Amino acid sequence: MPSNDARNLAQAAVPTAAVGVLAAVVSGVVAGGKGALGAVVGTLVVILFMGIGLYVLQRTAKSLPHLFQAMGLMLYTAQLLVLFIFVAVFKDTTLFNPRAFAAALLAGTLTWIAAQARAHMKAKILYVEPEKTGQPS
Repeated sequence: MPSNDARNLAQAAVPTAAVGVLAAVVSGVVAGGKGALGAVVGTLVVILFMGIGLYVLQRTAKSLPHLFQAMGLMLYTAQLLVLFIFVAVFKDTTLFNPRAFAAALLAGTLTWIAAQARAHMKAKILYVEPEKTGQPS
């Protein structure tokens, strides 16, 4: 993974993991061990799904730049639908607290999107190719 791609991933995953730790602590206090487990599972699902999505989007940007915007919109829509499906599938589980799971999933997703938007806004991305100096055209 090129350094810029790894930096983008870290700038989104680290705040999401921090929010997940906070969610696990709060859920552990409120709902006990099953609450903490639900928050941890929810955070891991968000980091896994959004990380895979970021990887796919970066690969698309490199190989098919004309499809980048459409792919991004389709990818985020699909990710949100899959996360809603996860909430629906695990709503009656006894393995962990489903409310803590859903809350961590929501908080993690919002944190990931905000962190990714912030990273993109702070990135120094060239909008045009700079002219090469010293070489004849």
